[in-house]
Amino acid sequence: MEAKDVQLSPVVQGLINEVNGKFPGKVEVQFIGQLQSGYVRHDQAQQVQDGNNIVIQVADLTAPNYTASHELLHLLMILSGFPQVFFSLTTGNTQLDEQLMIMGTELYDIVSHIVVVSEQRKHELITPEIEEMYLKGVRATIKPEPTPVDDEMTLRTLTLLDALVFFGDGHDDIIAQFKRDYPISLEAAQKLYALITAKPIDSPFTLRRNVVKLFRAFDEQLEAWHLPALHNAEFTTLTSVVSKRQLGLQVRQMFELYHSDMHDKHSQRRAYVGFNRADNQNAFVLSAPKPSEDTPDYYTKIYDMTVADLFKMLKMPYILR
Repeated sequence: MEAKDVQLSPVVQGLINEVNGKFPGKVEVQFIGQLQSGYVRHDQAQQVQDGNNIVIQVADLTAPNYTASHELLHLLMILSGFPQVFFSLTTGNTQLDEQLMIMGTELYDIVSHIVVVSEQRKHELITPEIEEMYLKGVRATIKPEPTPVDDEMTLRTLTLLDALVFFGDGHDDIIAQFKRDYPISLEAAQKLYALITAKPIDSPFTLRRNVVKLFRAFDEQLEAWHLPALHNAEFTTLTSVVSKRQLGLQVRQMFELYHSDMHDKHSQRRAYVGFNRADNQNAFVLSAPKPSEDTPDYYTKIYDMTVADLFKMLKMPYILR
């Protein structure tokens, strides 16, 4: 199948129209290359910002309708007012930053997939063939666990957790296979899956709550394996979901500022992280003031602002409950 011959189904065309109805620019799907790996994975497409437009580039033609609809539904969630992740901090080590961003995004995406996959199933975009290709994708990503375990436990757990979200309940044969090949990481993934599916995701607020829970629980699991934690609670900024009343509150009533060991990526100055008091998640990042402005009064002023004014000053998007 050549890229130019790809015909998207009417259902996926409908999703493209729906996304374009909500997006101020133009959104289109492009197929690049002629690769057909024979499996599906979520890294086979990406969103590329092109001026005011977004191009969804599909780089693997194994299952174009599945892959394109997956990206379109992610975009639709953001356009419908679901939280996003932002990365404004740097550890000073580009490689480490990159790794932390990939992991933070992956955990956020897994929670989003609860919504995305359920929509895809509703539109019959996930068939037994797609399930088989997804399973092949899992095998192409992770090797069976060796004894003693190696340093790929993080990747295995992420991949299996995403697979549990994708397959949902009732695939005992697949779970049995996972249990044989990945006993330790499957057990961890099942615990995390139970945590993020305990309550339905039916609003931006419940999605955000589950992302925060997963950030925390994933770190606890890594620490139990004596692996380095990801610290997404501090490193990753997650959009705030606030009520009208909360917008009128003073910053100090909702957030607490902490001096971070990391720097603001944009100003390269030391960063302050604004943690949400309710769940201790990074809600915004402030650059430390210039030495001449670094007075106690500076922080008092920020704490005295209303939440709405602070978000406006930082150009920080938020979601109204």
